[in-house]
Amino acid sequence: MTMKAKDRIPANRGQPEVPQSNPFLSPSRSSFGIRISGFFRNSEFGFRSSFLCLALAMAVTLLAGCTAPIGADRVTTRQAYAQVEASALSSGKPGPSTVTILHRYGLDRLAVEHPDEAVRQLHQKAEATGERDLLFALAEMSYVAADHIRRSVKPWDPRDARDYYLGSAVYAWLYLFGEGKDPSPSAFDRRFRGACDLYNYSLGLALVEGRDTNGIVRLQGSRRPLPVGQIEVQISSETFTGRLDEFEEILLADQFRVRGLSVRNRAPGIGAPLICVRPMNPQFGVRQATPATALLRGPASLRELGEGKSVCAIELYHPIFDNTSVAIGGTQVPLEMDITAFRAYTLTQSRIWKLGNLGFLAPPERIPSQLILNQPYQPDRIPVVYVHGTFSSPVTWAEMVNSLTADPELRKRYQVWSFVYGSSKPLVQSIADLREALTAKVEELDPQGTNKLLRQMVVIGHSQGGLLTKSTAIDAGDRVWNVFSTNRIENLSMSDAERENVKRYLFLKPLPFVKRVVFIATPHRGSYLAGGFARRLASKVVSFPGELVHRGNNMLKLTAGSEGGKFFHGRIPTSLDGMSPKNPGLLAVAEISVVPEIKAHSIIAVQGEGDYRKGKDGLVAYQSAHVDYVESEFIVRSYHSCLNQPATIEEVRRILRLHLQQLK
Repeated sequence: MTMKAKDRIPANRGQPEVPQSNPFLSPSRSSFGIRISGFFRNSEFGFRSSFLCLALAMAVTLLAGCTAPIGADRVTTRQAYAQVEASALSSGKPGPSTVTILHRYGLDRLAVEHPDEAVRQLHQKAEATGERDLLFALAEMSYVAADHIRRSVKPWDPRDARDYYLGSAVYAWLYLFGEGKDPSPSAFDRRFRGACDLYNYSLGLALVEGRDTNGIVRLQGSRRPLPVGQIEVQISSETFTGRLDEFEEILLADQFRVRGLSVRNRAPGIGAPLICVRPMNPQFGVRQATPATALLRGPASLRELGEGKSVCAIELYHPIFDNTSVAIGGTQVPLEMDITAFRAYTLTQSRIWKLGNLGFLAPPERIPSQLILNQPYQPDRIPVVYVHGTFSSPVTWAEMVNSLTADPELRKRYQVWSFVYGSSKPLVQSIADLREALTAKVEELDPQGTNKLLRQMVVIGHSQGGLLTKSTAIDAGDRVWNVFSTNRIENLSMSDAERENVKRYLFLKPLPFVKRVVFIATPHRGSYLAGGFARRLASKVVSFPGELVHRGNNMLKLTAGSEGGKFFHGRIPTSLDGMSPKNPGLLAVAEISVVPEIKAHSIIAVQGEGDYRKGKDGLVAYQSAHVDYVESEFIVRSYHSCLNQPATIEEVRRILRLHLQQLK
């Protein structure tokens, strides 16, 4: 009996029937091929139609797998750049040049599965061939192996990632500076900068305390294992300004991310940037940080390393404040510098942000006036003294100092000092404190008076700090005294010591070592917000120590019947009294010009658009901040606290550079 097509039962029941003569429709291809096969079995088309459909199916199958195994695909420039610049530091995998080396010796798979073993085998190849290219590959693979070990969750794993980080630094050193048959790498070689970065980051990670890379650096001499061999590490602090025991802890700068500042400034070079933290300052309750850079002088060659007799010194430098380069093999090599991390670390402490309020509200003995050197004193650099304003502290200068320090010329020629004072104290007292602090420091640093650069000082003051700054640059004669007394000082019945004390406050002379001053948003004729209500409120919340009260009362007796006496009403004035637009003493000082031998500049903040001459900054009007005796006046559209404005910073940069030019 003949069976119809629909009654046929395939021998492989439950499995699709596949023609064995067509490899493109085999089960290994796709279910699409199976469906086509069924179509042909049940089709009522003739042979011609079946052939056309079969050809179509074959074409579709071929097109599905026709992508070329090698080719160039169009991508964005960023994607192409990422492929070209791939490295162990950016991706955790070796870069193209290292992959080439691994492929040459058949170490591709081993480098993925056991990177530490790949390092050992590659080390043997480098010893045998003496090729410098292999040293860079070793630096990358040792870094990859260190990361692999660090991420290991096996508590019984005896390997220490720090040994491989140290190995990466040593291999990078040998690639950059080591002896060999191949010439040293060109600065145009991408691997040159890559080797510097591998050296810097790996050295830092090799010095951290413990395996959890918590950022704490332990500097001590010891014998350190490497992926292959060992080295003797010695600590040398001869190149470091100061003593290591002065610091409470040393941190790895590359373990910290900076926030709050507009830019993290980093000068490229060689070495691992560190943050050296001093003990707590009992007066301010702040741990001040200073920068340093660690440099490991590696072995001269791979052969020397293999002999097991290598003694490598870790040298410490103050690159920002002192040495900016180091001699390696007869060549001066720049040191890697992190110009921002140490400053940001200091500013992380919440206590430092309270100093402005404490300086106004707390008793002056709590935060005494003082001059702070932000870096070790260097006789070949000009001091720039920053003086903060009311309800403020040196932290307000952080953005400006961070930006200006990034300028190589300014960093090389200037040193940063800050003046701290209780901003609620009587203005005449803060003026005396600044003048005395500067004078005492200059006499301490240069008692013989021979340092000319120390006597080219620049003083920059913001708001009330600008009034203090002006006091260093004027010859007041008896004009201020005449406001506060109706008698000649020579005719008063007082001791010579008392008379000299009065002159110290009111008979101001220019400081001979100050050569340029900058006023920023300075209320020369008072602040329109320092009116009666603010003055009365300040007098209720501000307290003065007994000595200052006694001195103030004696001064008030001298003002009896004078214009100044009427203004103070027998009450010890606060700084707000001093900045009142009705203060006759302040108005008298405003009309006193800076002496000709000192150059003065003014930066005035004005909010909004329109005629700046009619403008205000929220605290000070333009008419108060404007004076005629400055060399330049710069208007910045900003609120009163304009220190962080790029335009303000750039104007200060211009002034500091001008100061250097005129010295020449």
